[in-house]
Amino acid sequence: MRNFCGLIFLAGALVVSGCGKEKTPEHPPAPASPAQSASPASHDGYLGTLVKGQQVAVKGIDTASLNQEVQLFNMQEGRLPKDLNELVTMHYLSKLPDAPAGMKLNYDAAQGKVTVVPQ
Repeated sequence: MRNFCGLIFLAGALVVSGCGKEKTPEHPPAPASPAQSASPASHDGYLGTLVKGQQVAVKGIDTASLNQEVQLFNMQEGRLPKDLNELVTMHYLSKLPDAPAGMKLNYDAAQGKVTVVPQ
């Protein structure tokens, strides 16, 4: 049992200490241009990825809830709405949600599907 505990301790010590070498990148990152450094959201780094991820999530949530309301309308009325404004006039929604900046809501009345597309 002592040998087993000693081996575990030794393995843990090796993991914690590592080999002491640091990995350096082969190519240093290029300096940011003034246009890139002016707006963190335009940078392709960590913050830019977060902003893009949030935009995708917001689009997904908006379209998911709208598609759910379209299906509810279809089940209760026996047909798909002619347009998204019909969901408001028939009191399925209090108002249509705003599309993200630079985007618009697109409704395919034949399939009853809402998507967000660039303007």
